[in-house]
Amino acid sequence: MLRFWRATINSRNGLAFAIRSEQAIREEVVALVLSVPLAWLVGATVMRRVELVATVVLVLVIELLNTAIEKLADRLTMDHDPQIGRVKDMGSAAVGVALVMAGLFWLFALAERLGAF
Repeated sequence: MLRFWRATINSRNGLAFAIRSEQAIREEVVALVLSVPLAWLVGATVMRRVELVATVVLVLVIELLNTAIEKLADRLTMDHDPQIGRVKDMGSAAVGVALVMAGLFWLFALAERLGAF
């Protein structure tokens, strides 16, 4: 039980640090907060609503991982390193793919709600 408690504290600390230090994380937390009531308006079923919120959570998770990669890379060296640049670009690409996926889920759900399907 103590291990679980410590892991919870570490997770809270990591999220708090990420929110304080990264604008993208703050924006995605706001998107997550907004997605909950919007999912109730847009989602035609309970499962669709859960899926809509889950896609926003997924974007936040990937952004947290990308932020961790960037912070670690910056800790290794602040000099320009092409390999580190590519690693950072891949993390950014992961966020971009997640954003596109989330956007498509929301567009599909909106089209479904409007009767296009």
